[in-house]
Amino acid sequence: MSVAVTALYTACVALLFLILSARVILYRRANRISLGDVGDKALIKRMRAQANCGEYAPIGLMLLLVSELSGAPALALHLMGMTLLAGRFLHAVGFSATPQKMILRQIGMAMTLAMILFSALGLIGHALF
Repeated sequence: MSVAVTALYTACVALLFLILSARVILYRRANRISLGDVGDKALIKRMRAQANCGEYAPIGLMLLLVSELSGAPALALHLMGMTLLAGRFLHAVGFSATPQKMILRQIGMAMTLAMILFSALGLIGHALF
């Protein structure tokens, strides 16, 4: 069975994660910070933006994959994938801004959590009925 939709969104989320990682690496190099965060608030923000993506994206992608393998319609899969990707992007932009753009963080987190919730409920419904 093809998992082309999951592959597309996994690749997009991976690119977002790489961008967030590069921001941490380049900042560390420019400020000669090898280990830890040395209390540097800008570095901490970059690290947390990257880590937050790494914490939430995997469960969303796993749910997307299981949904695709379970035969969910392509439209539903694309809505799930776009919601996850947009949520992670908006959260990262809002979190990384100085000062933070709380509305973007909140919308991004709400989109991410909504994708996780509705995907999980859809899979439960599919399994039971």
